[in-house]
Amino acid sequence: MSDGRSTPVYGSEGLLFLTDEQLRQGIEAMFFAYRGFTADPDRILAEMAYGRAHHRAIHFINRAPGTTVNNLLAILGVTKQSLNRVLRTLITDGLVESRVGKIDKRERHLYLTEDGRSLEATLSDAQRKRMRAAYKEAGPEAVAGFKLVLEAMMDADMRRAYSKLRDGTS
Repeated sequence: MSDGRSTPVYGSEGLLFLTDEQLRQGIEAMFFAYRGFTADPDRILAEMAYGRAHHRAIHFINRAPGTTVNNLLAILGVTKQSLNRVLRTLITDGLVESRVGKIDKRERHLYLTEDGRSLEATLSDAQRKRMRAAYKEAGPEAVAGFKLVLEAMMDADMRRAYSKLRDGTS
């Protein structure tokens, strides 16, 4: 049962019932957690005049070396113009390499350079440190529940893309 603040309320059938206030608190917690999660990488990126779009591109290119521009567009859900602007900067600055496809010459395959991998490691290390500390504090049951909540908030297409990436089948 609940104390009326932030503890969930379970009905007789074991279902979770949340008040609008509890949902609002969850939304606000998500906003503040995201700010914390992105704070360290944002500071690092700001020194290079980069933003979160650069970080996301670097992250997903690292996760799937050789990914195509079209695949990256689908993962990030951004416009081609927006992604091209980000990629142009990353390529010019020597962090990403674009190679013409061997089978389809129209495709561009993306790889991080050594400098790109180094930057990605720095950004990810900061986020892993924060996630590791939060997971340790929350405990294994909370971590498993948190993952389920995040996956449940994804649209079906996003969940499929996430599953493919998670399973290494992208």
